[in-house]
Amino acid sequence: MATWLLPFALLISVYLLLRGHNQPGGGFIGGLTAAGAIVLQILARGRAEFDRQLRWPWKALLVSGLLLAVATAAAAWAFDYPFLTSYYQYAQLPLIGKLPLASVFLFDLGVYLVVAAGTVYALSALAGSVEHGREAPWNY
Repeated sequence: MATWLLPFALLISVYLLLRGHNQPGGGFIGGLTAAGAIVLQILARGRAEFDRQLRWPWKALLVSGLLLAVATAAAAWAFDYPFLTSYYQYAQLPLIGKLPLASVFLFDLGVYLVVAAGTVYALSALAGSVEHGREAPWNY
């Protein structure tokens, strides 16, 4: 059951990411939803099977998200605006019409990647230390 649930949960997490600028949702809750869906896969399949079938670069996704969020937040400085100032423009698309494009979406996308990848990476590392009989790295 968990296998077919993953695409739907990821779709819901992307929906939460996309609607979060003007309504409840956004990068944080979308990232937590994605991480929850992926952690459910790890619990259902076991970590070794999950790593064999779905090998994602969690560290790279986490760092990419962090760089994207910081770059988007600091980009306003290049145009002499305060930190985290959002910029938006409208694009005219055929069949859709006017579509607002805001820089805050890139910030939300960075937060989404940091939360999703960071949560999965941390829980996966913790699960790996438990599976191999080691203590968690912070227990001295």
